[in-house]
Amino acid sequence: MQLHSWSGMIFLATIFLLSVTWWYRKCKNEVITYWPILADLPSLLQNAHRVNDWLVEVANMYGSTKLLKGPFFAPMDYLLTCDPHNFDHIFKTNFSNYPKGQGYNEVFDIVGDGVFNTDFDRWHAQRSLDRTAFMLNKSMISTMCKKMVEEELLPLLSSFAKTSSAVDLEDIFLRYTFDLIFVAIYGRSPKCLSKDLPEHEFARAMDDALEAIFYRQATPSFWWKLCRYLRVGKEKKHHNAWKTIDRLMAQYLSLKKQDLLKEGHQQTDLLSSYIQFQEEKKRYSSDGDKFLRDSVLGHLSAGRDTTGAALSWFFYMILKHPIVEAKILEELNDIYTKNSNFENEQIEKKPWVFNSGDLKGLVYLHAALCESLRLHPAVPINRKEALREDVLPDGTKVKPGTTIIMSVYAMARMECIWGKDCLEYKPERWIDENGKFRQELMDKLFAFGSGPRICIGKDIALTMVKTAVAAIVFNFHIELVKGHCVYPKPSLVLNMKNGMMVEVKPRVA
Repeated sequence: MQLHSWSGMIFLATIFLLSVTWWYRKCKNEVITYWPILADLPSLLQNAHRVNDWLVEVANMYGSTKLLKGPFFAPMDYLLTCDPHNFDHIFKTNFSNYPKGQGYNEVFDIVGDGVFNTDFDRWHAQRSLDRTAFMLNKSMISTMCKKMVEEELLPLLSSFAKTSSAVDLEDIFLRYTFDLIFVAIYGRSPKCLSKDLPEHEFARAMDDALEAIFYRQATPSFWWKLCRYLRVGKEKKHHNAWKTIDRLMAQYLSLKKQDLLKEGHQQTDLLSSYIQFQEEKKRYSSDGDKFLRDSVLGHLSAGRDTTGAALSWFFYMILKHPIVEAKILEELNDIYTKNSNFENEQIEKKPWVFNSGDLKGLVYLHAALCESLRLHPAVPINRKEALREDVLPDGTKVKPGTTIIMSVYAMARMECIWGKDCLEYKPERWIDENGKFRQELMDKLFAFGSGPRICIGKDIALTMVKTAVAAIVFNFHIELVKGHCVYPKPSLVLNMKNGMMVEVKPRVA
């Protein structure tokens, strides 16, 4: 009798394993495989390392809006959309119905109560403060951008050109954006662009934290919260990163307060502006140093990571398309010649750095940057949560509490939105027959978000990118190292997995 029981169990186990094998072979080439109990979660986990390209495949297979079902035991239903009309509705028309939501706040807990992580009245107050601070410091940041490119970025690249050694250009760009945003916020430089390329503790900590946050969104909340409690895996790195960030932010704030005591409110950095506003408006002082920490942390991370990513992909696309580089160089040569006609003594000056005024009217440079942002948005996914029941412009019904995943990356790869050449890097699509920039296409470009929550540092980021790219293209000839593969890494920000290894040579006229 016992032998028959064991035989029966072995038989059932064999049937089960054969069934699972058959099911896997049958579905392994499907974009989404629906599993009993687990629903679409295995497909999400299987493709987490290439989630952006997977979402493109989902949209091509099922249409521009698709509900991704999570397991019954975890609130992981995601409504994916890459429809620009839905984006407009969520970002603008019915903005009040689509806050970041409680789920977002839990996942992005390290950011605190800054403008990136708050909703409603608190967000309005923080946004108003940020807008004022950025307006006061905008021209200063623009001037500082040219100065940093001229005095730090170009000399560093010149040193690599002299030694003919390969360099990770993405790493250089992240150092440049970090130094610049750090000076803009704190009024002092961390000197990441020094020739010895020092590793900065804060930058490393933010990388670790963002990696953990990325995987939180593909994992049931009970699981990552358990890992956080036990401090294991990526949650251990997140915990350590949080401690490092808090320690460093406290040090930076203490130094800034000491500076203000010595020099008064004459400094023009963002943190000085926040401290001054906090003193003037007592309602901001209740949170003390935490308010200041949360106010600048999001800007520090975004200024480094998103701008660095945008700059890296833009330069990569230029390197992969020599014709585009030649047209940008032609525009720059025209500006250089015009400037030289007024300042003959500077005509032989190298390296030459263009200011923001020089670059403002360059149509092709702007078109090439917009095309890069279309294909490689620094933040490829935007997340919202529905407050009330709604119907999207494409007819999709949205229930209260629904988490909406807005794939900017997938939108760029939809033929129905950008045409049959949507996968091509084609700056000319942004220029009309009269050589003017096609402003109407900006309605389909959501790289900086849109509506009331549009990136407040958009103009500053564009200036940072254009100033660096123009100076490098004009003064250097850059080539990708042969055999080096560049592709996105799994992250909240569209960084490069293996960096961008290049060889630098002085440009010969």
